[in-house]
Amino acid sequence: MSCSPSPENPAFDSQQDFGNAHLLEGADEAFMPEQGVQLGPLFRTFHLHLTGRKCDVHSNFIDQNALPPPRTEALPTDWTPYENWVAFETVEFLYTRNQMSGGQIDTLLDLWAATLIKHDDSPLGTRPAENVLPWTTAEYDVWFCNPCLLVHNMLSNPDFAAEIEYVPYRDYTDDNKHCYKNFLSGDWAWKQVDIITQDPETHGLMFVPLIIGSDKTTVSVATGHTEYHPLYLLIGNIFNGVQRAHCNGVVLVGFLAIPKSTKEHLDDKDFRNFCHQMFHSSLAKIFEPVKLNMMVPNVARCPNSHYQRVIYGLGPYITDYPEQVALSGVVQNWCPKCLNNCKNLNGDGEPLLQCRHHTDLMVQELPHAHLWHKYGIIQEVMPFMNDFPQADIHKLLSPDILHQIIKGTFKDHLVDWVEQYLLLTHQASDAAEIMDNIDQRIAVVAPFAGLQRFPEGCGFKQWTGDDSKALMKVYLPTISSHVPQDVVCAFSAFLDFCYIDDLTQLQDALSRFHQYCEIFKTTGVVLNFSYPCQHSLSHYSLMIQLFGAPNGLCSSITESKHIKAVKEPWHHSSRYKALSQMLLTNQCLDKIAAAWSDFEARGMLRGSCLSNALWALRESDCWTTAQMKMKTTMMHFKHVTQTVCSKFLVPGHSPDVPVLMLNLNLPTLPTLIQQFLHDQLHIDNNEPPEFDPAMAPTYMGRVSVFSSVAASFYAPSDLSGTGGMRCEHIQAMPSWQGGPARNDCVFVSMNDKVSYPDTGMYLVAPLTNDDGTLDLSIIHINCIFHAAHLIPLYGSNVLPRAITLHDSCNVFRAFYVNKYADHHAFEVV
Repeated sequence: MSCSPSPENPAFDSQQDFGNAHLLEGADEAFMPEQGVQLGPLFRTFHLHLTGRKCDVHSNFIDQNALPPPRTEALPTDWTPYENWVAFETVEFLYTRNQMSGGQIDTLLDLWAATLIKHDDSPLGTRPAENVLPWTTAEYDVWFCNPCLLVHNMLSNPDFAAEIEYVPYRDYTDDNKHCYKNFLSGDWAWKQVDIITQDPETHGLMFVPLIIGSDKTTVSVATGHTEYHPLYLLIGNIFNGVQRAHCNGVVLVGFLAIPKSTKEHLDDKDFRNFCHQMFHSSLAKIFEPVKLNMMVPNVARCPNSHYQRVIYGLGPYITDYPEQVALSGVVQNWCPKCLNNCKNLNGDGEPLLQCRHHTDLMVQELPHAHLWHKYGIIQEVMPFMNDFPQADIHKLLSPDILHQIIKGTFKDHLVDWVEQYLLLTHQASDAAEIMDNIDQRIAVVAPFAGLQRFPEGCGFKQWTGDDSKALMKVYLPTISSHVPQDVVCAFSAFLDFCYIDDLTQLQDALSRFHQYCEIFKTTGVVLNFSYPCQHSLSHYSLMIQLFGAPNGLCSSITESKHIKAVKEPWHHSSRYKALSQMLLTNQCLDKIAAAWSDFEARGMLRGSCLSNALWALRESDCWTTAQMKMKTTMMHFKHVTQTVCSKFLVPGHSPDVPVLMLNLNLPTLPTLIQQFLHDQLHIDNNEPPEFDPAMAPTYMGRVSVFSSVAASFYAPSDLSGTGGMRCEHIQAMPSWQGGPARNDCVFVSMNDKVSYPDTGMYLVAPLTNDDGTLDLSIIHINCIFHAAHLIPLYGSNVLPRAITLHDSCNVFRAFYVNKYADHHAFEVV
């Protein structure tokens, strides 16, 4: 994300003094005042005081160029706490890959032990007894780990060595635009460091923001469901991509209690306040160990193996709107971040932002009823962050892309409003026919790498976040011609808001969205636009400036963690009083992950258990006999491998040009090859001679035919590796997965003769010759830049059911270039 420099932004007057920032040339170099670091097209400035200087284990600063101390004094043969390599890999296999239940593990270990009794040996040693606390209706157990220990484990993980920031920083482009990406590039971290470093004793420390996340989840069973409330922890120093990919960058802190009541009391005010206050009391207790080190630093080991003095700060809280209400102590349907009235959340002009001190003052001065109805404040709720320094829950609620944008504004509002509009403006039977046609249009959209298919359209009952996200990419062209122009423009502006990476353009897209959404009000679909999730879009620009790109703080991070932290451990448990068992399973998984990283850093996991055992055996007297047995086994394996390869591996074929011409039913293929060779021979000529078939070189020999090509490119906003690289395959298959052919489209720069309708998407059509035949040509493979996705211009007619996605590129005469297929396509188009 980029925006204008901070001095032009009145929201950050306190941060306009750039003279306080010195620039650091390298992580291990001396300070270089008044000198910048150029990172590609960016210039980076680092904070002067909280610089993350290295220290020893006793908190004394050391030479910044000194080598790190060894991570452990243990020998490369020390597998503690496991007996040996086999024991470690067995535990790792059972808990992380096979995910066997506790009872089945007991059975397996008993069988293994039975085979070892004659050797006076045991499999893996004794197992710790599980401590299950009693659970009654009068008491609530809150299970949690010490967050300080979890933070130390994350900070010491060598896997994060290249994916972590030690110092808040600011990136600027050549034209002095401030760029926001990872969390420490935001203004909030910089401002917190300004506050912390007012005390000279704190200079040289490392600031570690603790990002908290919670979200209730349900584990379904045959006869009902069981509800859990997991609490997660991230640290703001780790890159956004690592957190989204998890990679042990998101850890489970514990499980919050979920009070139960009979149905008649579920909406009772006292019970609701009790639930809210228990929520805050639990959080305050869980993070109590952190409070001391928010003012007094402690020493922690970092991924680079050096020690640093670390000071903590409570950072953003990741959750959806219902929990934002509970956290901030506001009334349902009010905004937890600003003072706009719930009946007119969008208001007029810039909203006044909520803050902890203003809320405390109103609670002291105003009666309960006035607080509730005039300001939407619940007097009885005391936010847990009030007990922590420099922590304001109203300012620390993070943007929630999943629930506010994807599920909320898009699916629950815009898509539903289109259906309501059709029902209001057409007879019921006609509206149903139009909605069926929209579903058919969605179903015939051509396939594209990473794009979800909708064989039955969007008329399914249970939506997931991935369903909504996938539908956003193809929905707009399918409703065109069925709805007014303003509805199309509203969708286009909203999708631009989701994809744009410039803050000025972001605000422009939001303004256009609000302007065109008025069509839903004038047609009677809605009475007003006072919806919390839609109103939250007005806060995104500020939150991006504070916390960096919002993809690092989305609730999809914690929701996807539910699978590993809740659902799989639940299936691993006995299903009876499973909570303590689930926590023990998570502790085992964390210890296995930590052991894996430690053993990997010490070079102990090179090869395999089998190869290690063979090398050890080679030194013994039994090597000759074992070698013969292994040779026989490997010969059998080689035979099986050759058989499988010969059966399933189909090499690329190399027909000659005449055969290929017949296979493709393309009589002009020899001439096209001549044209291609002529263009390649004169590629460097400013004025190449005209193509003459009689003079151009010919080729009728063999041609290697490949049905796919891999393209790798930088796409940091999409699902990709942590380095931001993404690889996609472009297909030209005569048969795809046993069905009809699949021929993908690609971007090739040719000309700018395209139109740009209200959808905001370019409109293209196939080139034809004077006689109406398709204008075909052969291009160099280096001209292919990126896969392209085309969605037909459907027109106003009803789409026949006989047309499928395999016909999409053949039966239509014009197409939208789908810039919403992924973020990289958006940038290209």
